[in-house]
Amino acid sequence: MNFSYKHLLPDDFSSDSHVWIYQASRLFTLSEALHIEDLLTDLVDNWKSHGTPVKGYAKLFFGQFIILMADEAATGVSGCSIDSSVRIIQKIEQEFKVEMFNWENLAFIVKDKVQLTTRQQFSYALENSFINSDTLFFNNVVATKKELENNWLIPINQSWLKTKIRQTVV
Repeated sequence: MNFSYKHLLPDDFSSDSHVWIYQASRLFTLSEALHIEDLLTDLVDNWKSHGTPVKGYAKLFFGQFIILMADEAATGVSGCSIDSSVRIIQKIEQEFKVEMFNWENLAFIVKDKVQLTTRQQFSYALENSFINSDTLFFNNVVATKKELENNWLIPINQSWLKTKIRQTVV
């Protein structure tokens, strides 16, 4: 699988644009992905903050990650507009019987595929060489477009998980 993604991000959004990443607990099927893309397009087309259209972007990446972006240099995002985006993600969860808010799941690229493990299984995966410090990790805590471009898909040893590596090795 090709894991390049930066070319898919909008060029006309501020580097400080707010980003939210939702990771699915499984890969979506092609028909599910097409339906999700329609839901995301509808969200962006109708996304408003206090009645003003939000300059938004939403896309499904690698069949498993939904990335939402709001260019707050154009329009500030309010609690209500964030709530409306969360409702779409909840709808996807319910409709496709998938978890999108389980922050315990960690995603890595292993053997050219997205593989998930729980935080509790992370040490086991390291100790048994399923992953190592150079394994690419989806750092879903990035918060801006600039961070998304530079720090989303990074080796474990460059992520917040690096402290867990030291604990496992010791």
